[in-house]
Amino acid sequence: MAKSARVSETPATAFLKQHRVAYTEHLFEYVEHGGARAGAEALGLDERAVVKTLVMEDEAKRPLVVLMHGDRTVSTKNLARQIGVKRVEPCAPEVAQRHSGYQIGGTSPFATRKAMPVFLEKSVLGLPKIYVNGGRRGYLVGIDPRELVRVLAPKLVAVGLEE
Repeated sequence: MAKSARVSETPATAFLKQHRVAYTEHLFEYVEHGGARAGAEALGLDERAVVKTLVMEDEAKRPLVVLMHGDRTVSTKNLARQIGVKRVEPCAPEVAQRHSGYQIGGTSPFATRKAMPVFLEKSVLGLPKIYVNGGRRGYLVGIDPRELVRVLAPKLVAVGLEE
């Protein structure tokens, strides 16, 4: 069920305003472990357009962010090969939270606590609008994917796998 009230500012929305990124706000009832699918269903969006923010780490425990379509998983083997490391794996939830500064289920790629390299599934750029977490559970912001490239300068990768 979508809500229409405005959300108080988050570090992510403050970042978007600071960088003059136009965005729309989309609130929904957060579902524990519901992921992108729950948000897409609640808001009537295509799950492919809901972009997940995943905090991962390489073999040296260096954190990184992967932005992936909501209906895809990340091939960590392909990601490691494309970015030139031996191994990539998801961070434990508490580690991801420490790196990002965001609660799990509310992780945004904008204004993370720790600066981390960002990797974007390149097919995301083919969408007219994407929905990314706005910095809290049950809150997505809709933006033009080219704006994401402008403000985050991600490295483009092709590592998505059908779920």
